[in-house]
Amino acid sequence: MSSESGDGTQVVSSQPSGSRRPIYKVESTGNFWQDAREAFKRISIADDFQRLGEMPCARNSLMSGIASGVGVGVIRIMSAGFLIGSHWAVGTFMVVSLGTWTVCQRNIEAERRKLQKVVEEMPKRFIKQKDKATDES
Repeated sequence: MSSESGDGTQVVSSQPSGSRRPIYKVESTGNFWQDAREAFKRISIADDFQRLGEMPCARNSLMSGIASGVGVGVIRIMSAGFLIGSHWAVGTFMVVSLGTWTVCQRNIEAERRKLQKVVEEMPKRFIKQKDKATDES
């Protein structure tokens, strides 16, 4: 079930369970700046931070980045001074967070592909079983 709003967007009401945000299906207007403006209007930083725990891989990657950033930062602060140590801490946090998030997303995608392959192979298995049953009788 869907409804048309006044600004040309189509709001789809069949949402996944637990989702509080509407799912929008919007056709491009062909104008980059108008599309970018529409996309920017939908960004809600407060809502995104509230839903951070629901995002796949976000919690683990942020925790890994924080822990490694603190560790490297403390070591560099003791050896090179506060300013250099804080730069190393922020850089380490960013590199480790992005790296672990990328690896996690790749693993999720690989698992999704395997699941899709299994789902596609299921009808073929049932057809083979039916063919064996008809051959035996």
